Amino acid sequence: MELNLATGGKSVSVSDEIFARPFNKDLVHQIVTAYLAGSRAGTKAQKNRAAVRGGGKKPWRQKGTGRARAGTIRSPIWAGGGVTFAAVPRDYSQKVNRKMYRAGMRAIVSELLRQDRLVVIEAPALEARSTKALIKALDDQNCAPRGLMVVGEVDDKLGYSANNIVGLDVVGVSALDPVVLVGAEKVLITEEALRALEGWLQ
Repeated sequence: MELNLATGGKSVSVSDEIFARPFNKDLVHQIVTAYLAGSRAGTKAQKNRAAVRGGGKKPWRQKGTGRARAGTIRSPIWAGGGVTFAAVPRDYSQKVNRKMYRAGMRAIVSELLRQDRLVVIEAPALEARSTKALIKALDDQNCAPRGLMVVGEVDDKLGYSANNIVGLDVVGVSALDPVVLVGAEKVLITEEALRALEGWLQ
């Protein structure tokens, strides 16, 4: 398969095994859900009756007082007592093996290409930190400065130059995940990043 660069006049050859895959809705949903679940902190915690301080002594004797039996003042039915079904820290992560993950990512990039949401660009050559220079470099390639820009590696100049552009996110190819790809209006990817992505998804 041949992909034309945004500037025209040049094309790059890519593998049909990576960029011409059918869209597997169920698999994409699974890897996106697993990625979001893995990012949950799961740090919610409460104290049960064993963890609440105090209550070591029986508040009154078992019989003869006329009051209900009580073994501890930290019972869940007492003020200041423990929580009956206390929340504990959880791990929400879901297992997705490497083969499934890569197959899902191939389905996503193939669908982006079919929808004309994946555009190959030349890497912006910035001499210094300059938002204006980055916008001009994208305009010269007939690309609006919005969406997701994927580069081989985000250097200092590119990272700072993109900070002030609303609607444009710049990531290195190693930081790609299914959530940012699915949610991107347009994906601008450099030829270097395209090769790295293709090698990763083999």
